Amino acid sequence: MKAVVNTSSKTSTIRNVLFVGVMTICSLTICVSMLVSTLQDIRQQRQALIQELQSYASIIAFNAQASFIAAEQRIMQSEAEFADERENIYNDFAHTEENRLGSFAAVPMLHNIHIYRVQNTTGKLALYSIYNTRGIGPYPAQYDNVAAFLKPELSDNYIELSREIRVGDTLAGYVFIRASQQELQTYIQNSILIDLLIILCALIVAYFLTKKLEQRFTSSINQLIQLVQRIAKDKDYHLRVAQSDVTEFNMFGKALNTMLDKVERQMFKQQQTETEIRELYQKLEQKVSERTDALKSSNQELLNTLATLHQYQNQIVETEKMASLGQMVAGVAHEVNTPIGLGVTASTLLQDRLTQIERAFTDKKLTSSQLEKFLSESKENLGIIYRNLERAASLISSFKQVAVDQSNDSQRSFNMAQLINEVLLSLRPNLKKHHHQVVVDCPAELIIESKAGPINQILINLIMNSLIHAFDNTDQGEITISVKISGTRCKLYYRDNGSGVPENIKKRIFDPFVTTKRGEGGSGLGLHLVYNLVTQALNGTINFDSTLGQGVQILIDFPVIDNSYKNKK
Repeated sequence: MKAVVNTSSKTSTIRNVLFVGVMTICSLTICVSMLVSTLQDIRQQRQALIQELQSYASIIAFNAQASFIAAEQRIMQSEAEFADERENIYNDFAHTEENRLGSFAAVPMLHNIHIYRVQNTTGKLALYSIYNTRGIGPYPAQYDNVAAFLKPELSDNYIELSREIRVGDTLAGYVFIRASQQELQTYIQNSILIDLLIILCALIVAYFLTKKLEQRFTSSINQLIQLVQRIAKDKDYHLRVAQSDVTEFNMFGKALNTMLDKVERQMFKQQQTETEIRELYQKLEQKVSERTDALKSSNQELLNTLATLHQYQNQIVETEKMASLGQMVAGVAHEVNTPIGLGVTASTLLQDRLTQIERAFTDKKLTSSQLEKFLSESKENLGIIYRNLERAASLISSFKQVAVDQSNDSQRSFNMAQLINEVLLSLRPNLKKHHHQVVVDCPAELIIESKAGPINQILINLIMNSLIHAFDNTDQGEITISVKISGTRCKLYYRDNGSGVPENIKKRIFDPFVTTKRGEGGSGLGLHLVYNLVTQALNGTINFDSTLGQGVQILIDFPVIDNSYKNKK
């Protein structure tokens, strides 16, 4: 049968993997680096712009403070008493301040500048001086919001900030600046274009370097592939891999050359061996023809023997059927172990003979007599193995029915007393080793509907637990199993008069790996399995009580359907 090769799965070449991998790494590295650098530069430029605007605001606030102080001094000198006179003086200085603000025309990004003064009479803000750059209309006064711009506010196109004007410790007014971010956006666009150009140039350089690196590696690989294909096609094992300038490929080439040397030597040895085997086969054919006549007479004797055996076959079968089921259960371990032991012995002997023949064949010392003896012994040993394994399989099949309930978790109607007796029968080889007594108190006609499998396993685990742990120091223990029906509940009482359980273990008796036989073969899983079967498989409850030296008492309560009355009807 020809092997079918699945070619539908996608494959890729080293060239593609290397190219894609290097270009991907370079692209990600460059893009991430440029992105981080650009974001950092934008953040720094925006911060620098804010600091510059804050500096302008500080200069304007300083000039306005001086203007406010000068106005107050003039008011004091002129002894102006009326509010109109005072406002006129402030207006004179406000014109001077507007002229100063006009000098900011040299800063294109400053679109609007407002200076607000706190009125002495009302305490409200009044527009003191204003500046609007040429081509930009006036900006509404920010009487109510100017204090909110002490922390710079950035929008898509503008930056708005304000600064307090104080005379001494008194708040005298605010400076409000509204500046354009057009220069910053232009700078960002130019930076992005430059970064994209740098990324493109870097990727182009990376592309050519990757191509160069790819050619360096793939050229050596292609040479190796061509050499291997030539060897496979022409069967020319004299070819050798040339030395490479790459260390790894050079090491691989040396290893391949070493392998070719060994293959060449092995091919030569194989040719010699084939010649010797051919000569040996010719001798064997001659001996086989000589032995054929002898086998014909032996076969006739075997046919006569088989005819005699067939006469006794029916008698042997009837004798086997009359064997007691109790005797079969008691001797099942011996009966199964005996054929398996014979089969293991025969297989071990056959393996030893096979090893000897293989060693003689390898050393080219195999003789025809050794091969003939091996064939004869192999036939005999295989017959022993087959007969004994067939016998063991037959014995095991006979006892399968004993474990049927243990492997069945489905709910069905069954006789409880019969189930208990089947469990005791399956444990007879364990019970008969000692003089323990098992007392069963269960109505013979009790038929319930429940899960027989879990009940079977629970009883086996409880009895085996008593035999291993409770009665380890006595040969005359007593086990009591009592079953009672109360409505739709079945109460199963289990007691033994064994050694009991210590107090430090009793509270943890249903936990996994809790055992008094630690290091002596006890797994500590028996009662844990019983607890899970009662609570999960049977949907019931289990109570455990024990006194050291006085045995254990176990009560298992689970729901059932009593079908005893229905069966009577």
